[in-house]
Formats: sequence, C-alpha cells, structure tokens
Amino acid sequence: MFEKGDYVVYGTKGVCQVEEITELAMKGTAEGKLYYVLRPCFQKGSTLFTPVDNEKTIIRPVMSRDEAAALVDGIAGIEALLEKNDKEREKQYKEAIRSCDPRQWIRIIKTSYLRGQERIAQGKKATTVDERYFHAAEEQLYEELSIALDMPKEGMRAYIGARAGIQEEEAR
Repeated sequence: MFEKGDYVVYGTKGVCQVEEITELAMKGTAEGKLYYVLRPCFQKGSTLFTPVDNEKTIIRPVMSRDEAAALVDGIAGIEALLEKNDKEREKQYKEAIRSCDPRQWIRIIKTSYLRGQERIAQGKKATTVDERYFHAAEEQLYEELSIALDMPKEGMRAYIGARAGIQEEEAR
C-alpha cells in the first residue's frame, strides 16, 4: 500500500502523487472501501480516484534516482522492436505503453525513431502510428524520469542525450 505523498505511475495516466487515502462517500462506492486520491503531476487541475485494491490498472512506485540513472545509462543496450508487420507492431506498441515499464517505452521510442529515419531516407514521412506512440512513450518516460531525478520534464531529452551520449537530433 502506498502512503500519502508517494509518487506513483498510474496506468497510462502517468505520474501521480498520492494526495490522500480515504473512503469515498459517493453513491455506488462500497462502504469501508479505501481509495487513493491521486493528483497527476503533469495535468493541472485533475484528480483521480482508484480503489487501493485495484487490480485492473497497474499502479507502481516511481523509480528511484539510482534506478533512473541506471536506466538512462543502459539505453544503448535496450533493443528496438523488430516486428516488420505494421498491425502487429502497433499491437506491440499498445502492450508496451500499457505495461508501465520504462524499458518498454524506450523500445517504442527507439523503434519509431529508427523507422522514421528509414522512411525519411526513402523520401517518405514517418507514419502517424509511429509518431503517436513515440510521443506517448516519450511523455510517460520523461514524466517518470523528471520526478525520479528531480529535474524539469522539458530537460529530459537533453539530459538523456548527454548522459547516454546521443546527439539531441538523434534522440527525436
């Protein structure tokens, strides 16, 4: 069980802070059932309520500073997805986003970036699917790293590029 003030990754909603753990006095909620009141860190004015015993949506602690640094240092060793079939790759992208696993988010970013570069070299534009999942994975990853490393989300691309030895243009 998380404590008030903890930072968590809540499904595809991103990083949230546990604002309160309470019973909800609302119609349709079970009496005596505890809920987390979550405040999304990067969506101002939003509040989420989820049962403490929720088994449908992944809720996990934000990685530690050391885990975040190790993840960034290990980016080069994380392989891109190798699926050539567009529909199957999109299915893998969806599963990776839903997994709430930062390593899977990095795989999406690498895959969509490399595919975009291939397409540009062929005189084509990146696909909408690749761009959509690239941005979704980037948002999730940068939000969590921002909290774990206590740095602004806007500086994550440059930080990763510098730490992982990647030029900023290549990281896009």
